[in-house]
Amino acid sequence: MNQKIVNYVELIIKKGINIQKGQILVVRSPIEAADFTREVVKAAYKNGASEVVVHWNDDIVTKYRYIYGDDKIFDEFPDWQRDSLEYYRKKGAAFFMVDVEDPALLKDVDKNRIKRARKVRGLALKEYYDNIIENSNQWCIASVPSIPWAKTIFPELSDKEAVEKLWELILQIMRSDKDDPIAQWDKHLQNLKNRMDYLNSKNFVKLKYKNSLGTDLEIGLPEGHRWLGGSEKSKTGVEFVANMPTEEIFTLPHREKVNGVVYSSKPLVFGGVVIDRFKVVFKDGKVVDFDAETGKETLEKVFTIDENSKYLGEVALVPYDSPVSNSGKVFYNTLYDENASCHLAVGSAYPVCLAGAESLSEEELLKKGVNISTNHVDFMIGTKDLEVIGIQEDGTEISIIKNGNFAFTL
Repeated sequence: MNQKIVNYVELIIKKGINIQKGQILVVRSPIEAADFTREVVKAAYKNGASEVVVHWNDDIVTKYRYIYGDDKIFDEFPDWQRDSLEYYRKKGAAFFMVDVEDPALLKDVDKNRIKRARKVRGLALKEYYDNIIENSNQWCIASVPSIPWAKTIFPELSDKEAVEKLWELILQIMRSDKDDPIAQWDKHLQNLKNRMDYLNSKNFVKLKYKNSLGTDLEIGLPEGHRWLGGSEKSKTGVEFVANMPTEEIFTLPHREKVNGVVYSSKPLVFGGVVIDRFKVVFKDGKVVDFDAETGKETLEKVFTIDENSKYLGEVALVPYDSPVSNSGKVFYNTLYDENASCHLAVGSAYPVCLAGAESLSEEELLKKGVNISTNHVDFMIGTKDLEVIGIQEDGTEISIIKNGNFAFTL
């Protein structure tokens, strides 16, 4: 296997997952990534995993299920799937997902079936997801190329050339093409931590966004919010990186204190449909209007997975001058596109971004402004001319993002 891909696998195991001696690793992977996944399994064992459990899936089979399955199955979720994840979570396992994108895979599938399946899955796995997003265990997601994804980005190339070109981009973005990728990531994570510490030191009460697309948005932040970014720590104290790549610093907005309009800067793929050039209007935290040049009907489904899908759960800051953005490509993949652009997410917040959240009930979290949902969908809003201003309790305004990039140096 290409040395740069070997470096990538090592990064995932040592920095992303940070597998511990004697720990179980659970991997979810599509069959298209079998060769890569086997390398992950081997590297995990070599680095001390006691067992590696792989849950294989086939996206084409999933598509056939949506098209041909009995209608009632989209309102059901098997207990054994929930029980399996909970079994390994409670045993202290780490979790890794191999993301292989096919942006158009579900284009012709009934979107109501997708919406129902997402909702029932979210409800069935609520305990698992609640614990994972609160970092009960290490978890990580990373991508590898597929022919459909590569051809979406490089339609002018042959299948083989497109996959090779996408691999080249991924390895460059992941710093796996460097002599010492681990050292490169240590430096990168420290830079993210410095930005996170700076933002936390300012105790902003709200943020103001503006750009030439027409974005004019004010986002209130809950008392006790905290910015996170780069690496995180599990409840057992193990450092890990949940998203690879990662360029963002993020926190949670107050669910009832978002007002104004925001315009998308990159396409959003949801259920195989590309939603592009859209705007969203918020009043007192709730989506009250929206429009899109393409995919408006699907955008409506994003906001109606459940009753809280019309409220924001995440606000993330990403410099316009980032490795993903500098590639000049739209990836049609949230993991990559969200790391090229400042973004927001409707749906569930990450309670870990609120001090003391672990001791609060759902009702108490809602009162403090933390959105709770079975849904979480990121959409990109960052542009070359985006300005973000942070406002402190005494009214002091501090420039955070200017001309798309962080306005402060550390």
